[in-house]
Amino acid sequence: MILAKIFAVIIFLTMFYLIVTERFERHKTTLVAGAATIIVVFLACMRSFGAVWRSLNLYSLVTLGFWYGGGESASGINWATIIFIAGMTVMVEGMGHAGFFSWLCLKIAKLVKYRTVPLLICFMLMSAFLAMFIDSITVIMFLASVTITLAATLKFDPIPIILAEIFCANLGGSATMCGDPPNIIIGTALGYSFFDFLLNTGEIVGVALIFVVLYFFLTMRKPLLESEKNRPDDIVYPNPSDSITNKTGFIGAIVVFLIVVALLVTHSMTELSVATIGVIATILTIISTCIAYNPKTMGEIFRKVDYKTLLFFVGLFIVVSGLEETGCLEVVAHFISKLSGGNIMIMIAIILWISAIFSAIVDNIPFAATMVPVIQAMAASAGVPLETLAWTLALGTDIGGSATPVGASANVVGTSLSAKSGHPITWGKYCKYNAPATVIVIAICMVMLFIKHT
Repeated sequence: MILAKIFAVIIFLTMFYLIVTERFERHKTTLVAGAATIIVVFLACMRSFGAVWRSLNLYSLVTLGFWYGGGESASGINWATIIFIAGMTVMVEGMGHAGFFSWLCLKIAKLVKYRTVPLLICFMLMSAFLAMFIDSITVIMFLASVTITLAATLKFDPIPIILAEIFCANLGGSATMCGDPPNIIIGTALGYSFFDFLLNTGEIVGVALIFVVLYFFLTMRKPLLESEKNRPDDIVYPNPSDSITNKTGFIGAIVVFLIVVALLVTHSMTELSVATIGVIATILTIISTCIAYNPKTMGEIFRKVDYKTLLFFVGLFIVVSGLEETGCLEVVAHFISKLSGGNIMIMIAIILWISAIFSAIVDNIPFAATMVPVIQAMAASAGVPLETLAWTLALGTDIGGSATPVGASANVVGTSLSAKSGHPITWGKYCKYNAPATVIVIAICMVMLFIKHT
C-alpha cells in the first residue's frame, strides 16, 4: 500500500506540474495521468479491480438516484459535474448564437448613454449576476468582446473595464453552485443545492461585491473620465436591436435560459439532479434552435462545445480518486486538523488562505477536486460541520483565482481577448489592480465566515 501511495503522489504532482507549465494540452495531461493511475496504482500496486470500478464510477449513471433524488456519488469520476457543464455549455452557445449577450450589453450601454464610468459599474454588476447562472468563462468571453467593440467606437481604453469584469465574474460565480467549476464539483460531490450556496456563499459575496464596486470605481474612474472628455462628437452609437438576427431564436434562447434557471433554483424541491438539468438544457436548446433555424445550426453549436474541458475533468477525477483510494488525502486532512488543533477558526483561516494562494498560482479546478475528499476527512476526524469547510473551500478557490492572470480560466480568456485587440494586459498591470482586490475580498470572507460559523 505504501508503494501505491508513493506512485499516486508522483502521478498527481507530475500532472499538476504539467498543467501549470502548459507543456501539453491539459486534457491530454490529465487523461494520461488518469490512465497511469489505473494501470500503475490500482492494478500493478493495489491489484484491485474494485478500485478501478469505483474510480470510473460508471455504475452511477444507471442508478435512479443519479438522475433523481440527489444521489450523486462523491467518489471517482463525478459524472454529474461533467454532464451538467456540457448541458450548460450547449445552452449558452445557443444563447450566443441568438445574439442575447451582445444585445444585453449594448442595451445597458445605451441606458447609461454610453458614459464610461456608469458603464464600468453596470458591466461589473452584470458580470457578477450572469456568472451566478452561467460559467464565468462564457460570461467574460462575451462581455470582454463587447467591451472591446465599444471601446473602439467610444474611444476609451478597455483594460480597466475588462479587469473589473474578470474579477466580478469570478466573484459572482462563487455565489451559486453553477457559477464556477469548483462550486459545481463541491456541490455535486457533497449534495448541496443552488439555494445552499446562495444562502451561504451568496450572502458573503453580496457584501463583498459592494466593496469591490467601490474599489474599482475609485481606482479606474480617472482614466475612464479622461477618455470620455476626449471623445469625438461625430460617433455613431451601436443599436442593440442589430444584434438580433432572428427574433424567434432570440425569444427561444431566453425562454430556455429562464426554464433552466427555474430548475436550478428549485432543484432541491423537485429533486432533479444537476445532471438531469444539464440534459434538459441540451434538449430544450436543440428544440428551440431547430424551430428557429435548422438542424444544421444545432450542429454548429455542438461543434463549439469545449469537449477538451470535459475530457480534462475525466482524467482529473481519476487521478484524485487514486489519492483517495490510497489514503493520501486522509493524511493531508489529519495534518491540517492537527495543525489547527481542532479550532474551527484556525481551520477556516488555513483552508481559505491556502485555497486562495494555490488558486492564484495554479488552475483552481484541480485544487478544488483534490480538496473535496480532504475536507470530508477533516470534518469526520475533527468533528466540525462539513458545510462550513465546504463554503470556505468554495470561496477560497473561486476568489483566490482572481489574483493573477492564470489563476482562473476566465482570467486567461479575458486577457487573451484584450491582447488580440491591441490592448495587452501585463502581469504587472493585472496584479496591480486585481491582487489587492482579491486580498480585500478574502479578508471580508474570513471575517464573515468567522461570524457565521463560530
